Amino acid sequence: MLPEGDVMEGFKIRVVLADDHPGMIAGVRHELSSIPSIDLVGIASDSTSLIALLAEVPCEVVVSDYAMPAGDVGDGIALFGLINRRYPDIRLVVLTMLDNPAVLHMLVKQGVQCIVSKSDALTHLVPAIHAARTEGRYYSPSVDKIIRNADSKRSGRNPEGVLSQREVEVVRLYASGLTVNEIAERLHRSKKTISTQKAMAMDKLSIERDIDLLRYAMESGLVPPASVAPGPGPDETT
Repeated sequence: MLPEGDVMEGFKIRVVLADDHPGMIAGVRHELSSIPSIDLVGIASDSTSLIALLAEVPCEVVVSDYAMPAGDVGDGIALFGLINRRYPDIRLVVLTMLDNPAVLHMLVKQGVQCIVSKSDALTHLVPAIHAARTEGRYYSPSVDKIIRNADSKRSGRNPEGVLSQREVEVVRLYASGLTVNEIAERLHRSKKTISTQKAMAMDKLSIERDIDLLRYAMESGLVPPASVAPGPGPDETT
């Protein structure tokens, strides 16, 4: 039997990081570099390079930002669903600035049990990665507070329990600046389906104008304020 120190020395969790912010990548790299049980084996800056990296580099855990709009594969729920289908043995840790209860509950429903807010200390990534590897659950303090509050108080215009998962994702992508055609391509749905889901979301929220939908997405935290599109294009009335 190996001494305990030798066992720990030989225990490595191979991690791939995906984030489109260089500063965050540098911070995570620094934080994980001193952890003997974690080996950062690859870094991707968008979903396209992440999927390509996973095809070549074996890993046990992916730490990924939620919103990476530059990739061809999509981001958020669509990206995580693709990873789950293609690599069912890989565990996910979502690292995000989004603090909307609907988004966080969507992640939980998707099967993501380890979520770390970028507003919390990066030290929370370490227990989150270890929990993900053992199929456990870990929420950083900000995430845990939001989820608890949402569970005990579901009122107002919070889309959790009002909008479906697909409707929330359509609203998020639309507010991020994508057209209906682009959302349909990214989510692999028809333009008619996306238009219907967008219209149903607006009806449920009692919103009539696209500009109010964009404002709602910003105010409810579905997208950061800087990511909200300036306004609907001429072909985006449906």
